[in-house]
Amino acid sequence: MLNLVLFGPPGAGKGTQSKNLIDKYGLIHLSTGDLLRGEIAEGTELGLEAKKLMDEGKLVPDAVVIGMISHKLDANKDAKGFIFDGFPRTVAQAAALDELLESKGSSITAMVALEVNDNELEHRLLLRGKDSGRSDDANPEIIRKRIKEYNDKTAPVADFYRGQDKFNSINGIGSIDEIFAAISEVTEKY
Repeated sequence: MLNLVLFGPPGAGKGTQSKNLIDKYGLIHLSTGDLLRGEIAEGTELGLEAKKLMDEGKLVPDAVVIGMISHKLDANKDAKGFIFDGFPRTVAQAAALDELLESKGSSITAMVALEVNDNELEHRLLLRGKDSGRSDDANPEIIRKRIKEYNDKTAPVADFYRGQDKFNSINGIGSIDEIFAAISEVTEKY
C-alpha cells in the first residue's frame, strides 16, 4: 500500500499534484480541506464550526479530523493507498495519524513536501480566490495568517518524518509536469 503525505503550505499545488498521483497510482485522495468543505456545504454542525474557524485562518480540532479520516479509510479498505493532503499539520497530528494507520495494519510510506516561497504562495492564493470564490483565498490578510500558521505549526512536521527517513523535498515552482516528474521519482523509490 502506498500512503503518501502530500505536504506544503496553502497554494503549493497539493490539489493539482494529487490528481496526477491518483491518475498514475490509483490512490484515494484524502483532503481534509475537501472533507471539511463537504461538511460546510451540507450545513452540518461540524461544518458551521469548521467554516467559522477556517474563515479566521484557524485549524479545526485534531480529534474531529482524525475521526473523519478513520471513516474514510474504513470506507475504502481495498484501496491501493491514500494521499493525505492537508493533514497532518502538527507533530501531534502526525503521531495520531501513525497510531490510526498502525491500528489498521498500515503506515505512511513517504512524505512529499512541495516547497514554495511565501510571495509566490500569496500570489497563487489570490488568483485561486478570484476563480473559486473561496473566502479564505480572497483576503490577503487571512492568506498571510494561513501561511504564518503553516510556517509556525506545520513545518515542524517535516522533522517528524525526517526522523523516520520518510521526508522528501520537491521544488514546487515550475511546470506541473516537471513537479510531477520529481514526485514520481520519489514514489518509485518505495
